[in-house]
Amino acid sequence: MTYSEQMLDQLQNGQLEAARSSFRQALANDDDEMLFSLGEELYGLGFLQQARRVYLTLLDRYPDEDELRTNLAAIAIDEGHNDEALSYLAQVQPNSPAYLESLLVAADLYQTEEEFEVTEQKLQEAYQLAPDEPAVEFALGEFYFLIGHYDEALRYYFALIKHGYTDFAKVDIAGRLGMCYAQSGQFKQALGYLQQVKPEYQTSDIRFQTGLTELSLGQLTAAEKELTALIKEDPQYASAYPALATALTKQHKYQQALTVAQEGLGVDQYNEQLYAQAAAIVSHLGNAKLMKKYLTKAHELAPDNLTITLQYSNFLLHQHDDKANIALLAPLLDEDEVDPQVYWNLARSYQRTEEFAQAGKCYQAAAPAYADNPTFLRELVGYYQETGQRDQLLPTLRHYLELEPTDAEMQDLLAEYEEY
Repeated sequence: MTYSEQMLDQLQNGQLEAARSSFRQALANDDDEMLFSLGEELYGLGFLQQARRVYLTLLDRYPDEDELRTNLAAIAIDEGHNDEALSYLAQVQPNSPAYLESLLVAADLYQTEEEFEVTEQKLQEAYQLAPDEPAVEFALGEFYFLIGHYDEALRYYFALIKHGYTDFAKVDIAGRLGMCYAQSGQFKQALGYLQQVKPEYQTSDIRFQTGLTELSLGQLTAAEKELTALIKEDPQYASAYPALATALTKQHKYQQALTVAQEGLGVDQYNEQLYAQAAAIVSHLGNAKLMKKYLTKAHELAPDNLTITLQYSNFLLHQHDDKANIALLAPLLDEDEVDPQVYWNLARSYQRTEEFAQAGKCYQAAAPAYADNPTFLRELVGYYQETGQRDQLLPTLRHYLELEPTDAEMQDLLAEYEEY
């Protein structure tokens, strides 16, 4: 047994001191081919400094061996020493046998720095040099998957399948295809591939995407089963809780959905969306106190989230807590752009608190957005009626009846006003 093999066995058995001794002996006594293999094994195991020492030792002996430079560059990138990595890569010339690998390593470097345009240039150059090289196809697929260009990613993943690969670098290609199709909204195709993922590659991400895809397809029972199993096996997977709560809510299993949402908040207590979702679930259970608690917390966590703010406002309107609603929404009027729903909700509260001038301003501000909304027009008619604005009431009422001609109550009101 060589010292390199002995060292790897000792690492496997947790004998670190003995492994250090064997490592020194390997550097001094093992042949170069064995040392190169040792460097690869150490790198794969995450012993970067030891792998670096092996490659530097070999580079002293073989200064023209550019593969060693690309390996050293990869280690430097993993350690965050990008300038050092660039120095190694710059020494690899286009006529070198290692140039293709150097392009892939360079692409990895620029990707870590989020210089995606340069990353793409390096990968496409590699593809021009070796269009049928699986490592290049995989790198391109992963790159486009990362930046959300799923159609491009699909092209390269399918190329790998065409070359006979169902997995590459410990990544299941069917899983990637499923994820790409799901992110592109092509859920039927996505589910077909996700269900082909081999058991050893059934990660939490894959299982979550499978459940989410089933949910998107309306396969609620299947989604519930998949997401429940995921949470049981990986209870810290926070994203599974709102998805499962949604699946249960769509089946009208509101108490179960609330329990899941509450468990999710135990995992991710700063998730404002989950608080808002829990509040929406509670609305079906009639617990106004708990609903207010969740909405208050959601708004505290995300005061600038307009969707949550309006959800809270709608709750306050339903509870006739108009002072609280005005306090919530009035500050938003100072913003450059105000959502028309803000004006409408404020108008309701101002009218109910008999602040009619403010109500009128808000109704007028909301009117362009809701000019053909029967609910809005009916409320506006009520405002004009309460404030005695007959000239504004009549055209608004007539327009409302054009949209809702069967509303007998409003027909009677029009007849009453037209009579006088």
